[in-house]
Amino acid sequence: MALFMNRRGFMRAASTVIAAGALSSAASASAQSSDELRVIVNGGASGKAKVEAFVKPFEAETGVKVNPIFDDSNLAQLEMMTRENNVSVDVVVLDPSQVSAAARKGQLEKIDYSFYKKDELDGLLDFAKDEFGVGYLVFSYNMVYNTESFPANKPRPTTWAEFWDVNSFPGVRALLSGAYGSEGPWEEALLADGVAPEALYPMDIDRIFASLDKIKPHIRKWWESGSEIYQIMHDKNADIVQSYDGRALSLIDQRAPIEINRNQAKVTGSLFAIPKGSPNERNAQKFIELASRADRQAAFAKLLPYGPANRNAFKLMPEELGRKVASHPDHLATSIQINPRWYTEVGADGLSNVDRLIQRWNEWILL
Repeated sequence: MALFMNRRGFMRAASTVIAAGALSSAASASAQSSDELRVIVNGGASGKAKVEAFVKPFEAETGVKVNPIFDDSNLAQLEMMTRENNVSVDVVVLDPSQVSAAARKGQLEKIDYSFYKKDELDGLLDFAKDEFGVGYLVFSYNMVYNTESFPANKPRPTTWAEFWDVNSFPGVRALLSGAYGSEGPWEEALLADGVAPEALYPMDIDRIFASLDKIKPHIRKWWESGSEIYQIMHDKNADIVQSYDGRALSLIDQRAPIEINRNQAKVTGSLFAIPKGSPNERNAQKFIELASRADRQAAFAKLLPYGPANRNAFKLMPEELGRKVASHPDHLATSIQINPRWYTEVGADGLSNVDRLIQRWNEWILL
């Protein structure tokens, strides 16, 4: 899915202003009229699902024409549009860290929650009702077993401390690379070293890498993309891995011999946000409100099996589907929510925590 690129590229994109793709084309266009809305929906299956679950119902309810843009949001392009006061994209798709980074630079409009129904607002997960963005999708990073290597009737690691325990649980391992800083095996390394979930933040970067030192000799592959970990699991090149739950679920649906461990999963998601200076802010606010509703998020999950950010959506979904996704209440009870603001915090030296993680990773991986 396009959101994989968005997650790992946000800080790198934010540091270099470029003009490419649909967003820059929109930025160079003249401001549209207030009865038309331009909405980033991403490409592929994600874009199609957003059109069916959000765009068409919004047009039917409001009579407002929506032009869906089947491309990815990019912080560099967002910065260019807002800096030049030539914003003609009204709704963008960002992850929580991107929202935090863009909001720090004054590039996003505040969300107007005044007209949201109370039960819908109460149903939204905490990360999904940000001051500058509203969530519509939840996913997680999980431990995933090859069930031929770790059958259900034999011991399996269920915590990251046990994943690190290669003597008790031997097998080939793969972990997410830390090359992009904004995502990596950071929280997992601290959990493996005995840090309690509630004490993860602010993260101790020295302790992260001391913990990674212990597992490094046993990692066959530090993967960098969703397609890469999908192929590793598909080809049975590792016995136990860290993976996006969506990639694992797609293989499970194909009857691959893998199983997801939801304990100590790392949860985050995607949000809709409004660029500062949108010529159609009012309709953009209305669009995001509709996309936050339980019935719309349930419809989206039925088209694309990712977790809804509105907990009330589970009342409208088949139980079997609900239990497949990251935001099911039972899964959230044993999961950890990523703190995006920690990643984007900037120190006195002008470096963010993402910058620090990238620097340390680039030095450490070569040792």
